[in-house]
Amino acid sequence: MSIREAVPADVPAMLAIYAEYVTQTAVSFEYEVPSEAEFTRRLTEHTAVYPWLVWEEDGRVLGYCYAGRAFERAAYAWNAEISCYLAHEAQHRGIGRQLYARIEELLRRQGCRKVFAIVTSANELSLAFHRAIGYRDAAHFRQVGYKFGRWYDVTWLEKSLCPPGEPSEFPISWKEVL
Repeated sequence: MSIREAVPADVPAMLAIYAEYVTQTAVSFEYEVPSEAEFTRRLTEHTAVYPWLVWEEDGRVLGYCYAGRAFERAAYAWNAEISCYLAHEAQHRGIGRQLYARIEELLRRQGCRKVFAIVTSANELSLAFHRAIGYRDAAHFRQVGYKFGRWYDVTWLEKSLCPPGEPSEFPISWKEVL
């Protein structure tokens, strides 16, 4: 088993994991599974600045975790948003915790000061997971996502990666801290 950088060859495996979340749950608010081309575009776009990692066992990708820009404006550059998706057989084994620990360390080394997770009310296990690893509720939006014939709430959670204070420079690409 290993945690490594995601590469375009991982897209079919990651997309197979994600497809179940899109088609079977309200964990993802997407209605349609993205194409391989779209998923590859997302991977390429994210990894230009932020980490995208996979959990691999015996040559199989069983989960992935990535970070991206949390907000658009320059003053928000010290923040990131994080997401993680695991195959069914990889859940409840501590894999998410290990992926988060690695990606948070990379974000910290990049210069990110705060990380956000956005979780739907359809995913109580994810809310409990984030709270257990130090994320705190930052905002709660009621009935903002509609999927499968019902409305879902969304909770934003936040975690500080660095103590408060003035940064010395803008965050750098994760490729520079590997």
